[in-house]
Amino acid sequence: MEIYSIVASTVVAFFACFIAIPYFMRFFNRIGIIGTDQQKQGKPIVPQAGGIPVFFGFLVGMLTFIGINTFLTHAPLDLTQLFAALLSTAVIAMVGFFDDLNIRTQRVAISSDAIDYRIGLKQWQKPLLTLVAAVPLMAVNAGTSNALLPLIGVVDFGIFYPLLAIPIAVVCVSNATNMLAGVNGVESGTTSIALLGLAVFLLTRGTPNSLEGGLIALCAAATLLAFMKFNWTPAKMLPGDSLTYFAGAAFVSAIIIGNAEKLGILLFIPWIVEALLKLRGRFKVRSYGDLQRDGTIKAPYNEIYSLTHVVMKLPYWLKMKKGFSEKQIATLMITGQIILTLSVLAFYFFVVSY
Repeated sequence: MEIYSIVASTVVAFFACFIAIPYFMRFFNRIGIIGTDQQKQGKPIVPQAGGIPVFFGFLVGMLTFIGINTFLTHAPLDLTQLFAALLSTAVIAMVGFFDDLNIRTQRVAISSDAIDYRIGLKQWQKPLLTLVAAVPLMAVNAGTSNALLPLIGVVDFGIFYPLLAIPIAVVCVSNATNMLAGVNGVESGTTSIALLGLAVFLLTRGTPNSLEGGLIALCAAATLLAFMKFNWTPAKMLPGDSLTYFAGAAFVSAIIIGNAEKLGILLFIPWIVEALLKLRGRFKVRSYGDLQRDGTIKAPYNEIYSLTHVVMKLPYWLKMKKGFSEKQIATLMITGQIILTLSVLAFYFFVVSY
């Protein structure tokens, strides 16, 4: 019965988000929560803060499962952990929303050579505010403090796990997911694939709290996939920091609650690399490129400061006659995440289990 409840909740999450997005789009347009689609001819203005309808769908899906379980299936659930995850994702989505709300009345040139309305939060404010989102997970002592370290064995971190490891993980993961962005479809596409892989692993694991972690990952993936319909190029809505922060919070919550830290690190490799590349550029560089007359996208710098720049430079390295369009760049980025996710799952199912 649990699998039917999970499927039903995931379907509800998907359609709740899918149906809600057009309403949020019209509302955000009216109140001026807008952004510029930077890699399009004429730089069109579209509503942003897509993380708000995405979180709405996630919330409806999660509450649907809790309701089904309370009144029908009665599976042994740790509701404390689920509500902690809901609160953490809500807090971090709101932090991202504050970032999306901080806009000008007119478009001006910003530090990344873009023309936009958005000001956003200061760099030092983001980790401090996202730290608040870790409090619910810390308060319920989510996850397990035991960790298997190479050459050492199992180590119990005790109280340092909730008080130190959890806040560090929440801040790092949520901010890293915010860095790999700027190309229509990439944010929701790559994070949804990583969450789907995590959900498959947890829901087939059968360990304590793996059901809760898998449910979080699957509902979040469903809402992100629903958002892709509106964010695929040419985007009708931009994700904003509210979506990237939400995706990171859902991912790290599912990992902590489901005790899947090692698998989570492997699935998160692209964002770890992205963070290092952005650090190389002192966090003052952009991921998106420059639109060319033939509709292709050119990398904005000679150096590489993002994984998107790697894809943009591939035609040059391969001596192709034409560069990639934004749609092709997004497709390649998502395909890369699919290959990584399938490889990680195959390693765990066929090598580690063996």
